[in-house]
Amino acid sequence: MPRIALPLIALVTAASRLAAAAGSADGAIHVLTRDAAGQPVSNAVVSLTRLGDPEAAPTPPNDPVPIGQRHQEFETYVTPIVMGTRVVFPNQDTVKHHVYSVSKAKRFEIPLYIGDSKETVLFDRPGVVTLGCNIHDWMIAYVVVLTTSHFTKTGADGTGLISGLPPGTYDLVVWHPLMTGTVQQQITVAPAGDATQVIPLSLHPDRRVRRAPDSGSSGYR
Repeated sequence: MPRIALPLIALVTAASRLAAAAGSADGAIHVLTRDAAGQPVSNAVVSLTRLGDPEAAPTPPNDPVPIGQRHQEFETYVTPIVMGTRVVFPNQDTVKHHVYSVSKAKRFEIPLYIGDSKETVLFDRPGVVTLGCNIHDWMIAYVVVLTTSHFTKTGADGTGLISGLPPGTYDLVVWHPLMTGTVQQQITVAPAGDATQVIPLSLHPDRRVRRAPDSGSSGYR
């Protein structure tokens, strides 16, 4: 995946707390993603990987992560997970879906079904996995498989929080479906520090095929 140097990032350091007073030496990063017009950007995945003293491989959850299908679209547009996570795809529609991916990080298909899928999919390689349904062309979603437990997905207001960060230098990487590649920047987390990272993103126009007019959906998430 190509990476683009992150231009002119603003790092606004808030009041750093003493480790003894805070009860922990861990820090936190608040991320604010904005487009070229200064508007908030949702569904951006921001991850941090510690340099020099990397963390142990994160432990995936015991239970599969659900990515449901409702109103003929995926309920979650972008789902960040750690490598080794299993995902299940419950179909809550009254029509059949055929879920598949041909992405390098994970190739799979679940043939036409209704209701709870009996198949879970193991995401065992890092990277971005594009999901589709070969019955409904407008259905698209993404699974972002990470090798770090330090990540967040921005909400509708363009904000996210990564906490529990041991002090040190980190490689910050941002991915979004409407970007080419990723943006990257090194940042330093102070002991018990609390900082805000403002991240400008250059996005392509959203050219997704729109859902069927009668699908009853309220929008992408």
